[in-house]
Amino acid sequence: MAAVSARLPAFPWDKLEPYKATASAHPDGIVDLSVGTPVDPVPELIQRALVDAADSPGYPTVWGTPALRDAISGWVRRRLGGSNVGHRNVLPVVGSKELVAWLPIQLGLGPGDKVAYPRLAYPTYEVGALLAGAEAVVYDDPTELDPAGLKLLWLNSPSNPTGKVIPKDELVRIVAWAREHGILVFSDECYLELGWEADPVSILHDDVSGGSYEGLVAVHSLSKRSNLAGYRAAFVAGDAEVLAELLEIRKHGGMMTPAPVQAAAVVALGDDAHVQEQRERYAARRDALRTALEAHGFRIEHSEASLYLWATRDEPCWETVAYLAQLGILVCPGDFYGEAGERFVRVAFTATDERVEAAVKRLG
Repeated sequence: MAAVSARLPAFPWDKLEPYKATASAHPDGIVDLSVGTPVDPVPELIQRALVDAADSPGYPTVWGTPALRDAISGWVRRRLGGSNVGHRNVLPVVGSKELVAWLPIQLGLGPGDKVAYPRLAYPTYEVGALLAGAEAVVYDDPTELDPAGLKLLWLNSPSNPTGKVIPKDELVRIVAWAREHGILVFSDECYLELGWEADPVSILHDDVSGGSYEGLVAVHSLSKRSNLAGYRAAFVAGDAEVLAELLEIRKHGGMMTPAPVQAAAVVALGDDAHVQEQRERYAARRDALRTALEAHGFRIEHSEASLYLWATRDEPCWETVAYLAQLGILVCPGDFYGEAGERFVRVAFTATDERVEAAVKRLG
């Protein structure tokens, strides 16, 4: 066990604890903007679906119920523009982070194989490569990578942490390059329904995929859009052959979404009203925090989508973290996401309206 843990970086959020203590000492309490965890209630109709399915004594199916597969494939067709998605093209997973971390192992990758991900990225892409013993490589433009040995290419649009969106024509170019070299593309699109100044496009959109999902898989989550982080409800969609292989492996591993969560996910995917309501909450918090940060001397870059503001005072990120902690505001240092983020902080706008208002006042 020690040998495995030695391959992994230290869990980054542990380094924030001293700054969290400082922020918590503020007379009006901490405003925690460091983690993008939902704080608003789970919509009532989803809670009801979970409760109604609570009497589920048998084992759930790894592939998901037919109703869940209908809901996922229907949502992909309706929301992502993937007109050819059917049951063979979808697979529920136990939260998207689990999928990201264990995917290289499930794909059979190991020493001699490469896993590529953006230079500024969610740390779990690297962790997944390290767990498999594969080589982790970063990129600014994936088409400039050496394709030799590259087996898995991660895209992330909208980006965590920057909120940057990959334009449709750029996705088309990347897909063509990956297919030319036989490289499997997984696109992490968990923030796709949270576009503010851009309209994010899925890799499964007919204009990007050409109507074929060969070599393409999209990763989606209900954590952000539906406040279901606590439910661990997510799914992948795309290449039927890749998903069939993952399904067999996950059957052997017992990686199954609980039956009540599957029932709740069906309802969540079938209702757009609660998503719009949550978007409006986030939009108001985003506007308030962005205005306050810019007035305070911060510069915001990218941030056209997702649940974060990518902010800088043109100083080392830990100095910014320490400065804001003195105001009782906890943010995430940009170097958690790679060296390229060392002069930025990531500011989540997932706090309650009351806490966001408190942060605005302190910044004022």
